[in-house]
Amino acid sequence: MFISFFLKNMKLYKQNIFGQALFLKRFLLTILGFISHRRYSSFNQLEIEGSEIIRNLPEQKVMFVSNHQTYFADVAAMLHVFNASLFGNKNNLKNVLKYLRKPKLNIYFVAATETMKTGFLPRIFAYTGAITVQRTWREKGKEIKRNVKPSDTDNIGLALNDGWVISFPQGTTKPYKPIRKGTGHIIKQYKPIVIPIVIDGFRRSFDKKGLFIKKKGILQSMVIKKPLDIDYENETVEEIVEKISFAIEQHPSFLSSYSQEALISAEKLNKKRDFWEY
Repeated sequence: MFISFFLKNMKLYKQNIFGQALFLKRFLLTILGFISHRRYSSFNQLEIEGSEIIRNLPEQKVMFVSNHQTYFADVAAMLHVFNASLFGNKNNLKNVLKYLRKPKLNIYFVAATETMKTGFLPRIFAYTGAITVQRTWREKGKEIKRNVKPSDTDNIGLALNDGWVISFPQGTTKPYKPIRKGTGHIIKQYKPIVIPIVIDGFRRSFDKKGLFIKKKGILQSMVIKKPLDIDYENETVEEIVEKISFAIEQHPSFLSSYSQEALISAEKLNKKRDFWEY
C-alpha cells in the first residue's frame, strides 16, 4: 500500500485512463500470454482469417464486436491475434516471445462486473483491460430489470477514445441470443470503426469460464471481417443492431442452416454448461 502510494505521488510510472499502472499491465499481459499460448497453438489449433485488417486500423476509436463462447478464453485469443498481427504475423501466432514483449496496452474488453469479481484469476484478468459493466437484465443467474448505469457507458466511451474495445453485444455465451441495444447506442454516440469477429470451437475446447481445457485436439477459428458500413447519423439503433447480428452470424436466420438434431444437442450442452462451476 505504501509503495503504491509513493510511486503514484512521485509519478515514477505511467498510468492509463483508468489509473492502472502500464508497467504492471504489460507484465500481466506478457506472463498470461506465455501461459495461454499453447491453448491456441498446441493443445488446440486456432485458425485465423483477416489479420491484415488489424494492421490497418487506427490507434483509437475501434470497436470489435463478436459472438461469445467462454468468459475469458475468447478475449485471451483475441489479444494474442491482435498483438501477433500488429507484430507482422499473417494469420498465425508464431514468435510469441517477440510479439508479447511489447503488447498493445490500449486494448480493453467489456465484461460483467459480477464475472470479474468471482475469484482471484478473474480479478487479475480484469487488470489487463476489463471495462466492467453492471448487467441490466441478469444477475447471479436470475432475471432482473434495471436502468443502464451511466458511468458504464462513459467508461466504454473513454476506452474508445483511448484505443480499442472488444465487445460481446449478446451479453451471454449462449448462441443466437439477441444483440443488446446498448451496443447500438454506444456506436451511434461515439462513432467508432466497428470490426465484426466470428469465433468457433472455444465452447468445445474450454469450460464455460474458459479457464480449463475441456477437450484437446479441437480446431478453433477466428474470422476478422472488414469494418461495417454504418451511417452513424441516419441509421437507427435497431438497424445497427440488426447489421451486427448478421455480421457476427448470430441473426435468427442462421438457425435455418442447422439441423433440428444439432440444435437440440447444442441446447442440451448449454443447459449442462450452466451448472459447471470452477
